Formats: sequence, structure tokens, C-alpha cells
Amino acid sequence: MQRWRRGFFYVALNRVIGFAIPFVTRNRFRVVEIRPGYLKATIPLRGNRNHISTMYAGAMFLLAEIPGGVMALFDFGSGYYPVLKELTMTYLQLAKTDLTVEFSLTPKQRETIRRQADQDGKCDFSLSANLIDTSGNVVAKSMGHYQLRRRPTENLAG
Repeated sequence: MQRWRRGFFYVALNRVIGFAIPFVTRNRFRVVEIRPGYLKATIPLRGNRNHISTMYAGAMFLLAEIPGGVMALFDFGSGYYPVLKELTMTYLQLAKTDLTVEFSLTPKQRETIRRQADQDGKCDFSLSANLIDTSGNVVAKSMGHYQLRRRPTENLAG
């Protein structure tokens, strides 16, 4: 039963992401594991090939970029929203298979980000990752610079 619930959760999560950003559905990006401070995602080679039959660089960029926003929303909730400020990719070798990426933030990092966003209305944070092929090779490295912003609250008493 637990396995079924977990599978349903990921199906629902990926549908919500696809609804918010339809481009990820077309590329078949998927979150395969998420918990506080951690996210693992994949993207298939099929449907994301370039003119030399390797993974298109834009698909690799998507795999490195989307998780930061998803993770921020999961960890901090709907009272905040993430903004990508900059993302750099270093492509190390041709990607000839499906790819996986993992991101993490420590509890201390998450608490610092939340506290500063509450205090100042925003907080900058960075996430780095390796894009890994099915043989375990690092085919690219990413460094994303994000900003978590506190959603303004409306005065309903007015």
C-alpha cells in the first residue's frame, strides 16, 4: 500500500510541474525522489536528441534548472516562490543515455534561507549538481543561483 501511495505522489507531483511548466512534460522530465532538502530527477534521451543523436544541451539545461524551483516550493511552501537568477553549465562529454541529477540542501541551509526570506523578503541561494548518465559518468556540471522570495500578504481587513 505504501508503495502505491508513493507512486501516486510522484505521478501527481510530475503532473503539477507539467501543468505549471508544459515544456517539462514535452521533454519528459521527471522528479523520481523528493524529501526535505533533497531532489532527484531524470530526463530521457529519447525525444531529447540533437542532430548527432546525443542529448540536446537545452534538455540538459532543463534537467539542471527545474529542480531548484521544485525543491524550493517543496521545502518552503506556497508562501514563497523561487526565481532563477543565473545558471551555468559545463558540458564535459556527450550524453548518449538518459540522465539523472541530484540536489541537496542541509537543514541549516534551509533554515538560513527561510529566515532571511522572512526577514528581508528574499534570500539568494545556490545549488550545484552533476548530471550523470546511466553508466555513472558525469557528463555535465551545473551551478544555479536562485532567489527565494516571500509572497506578499494582502491586507484583507481594509
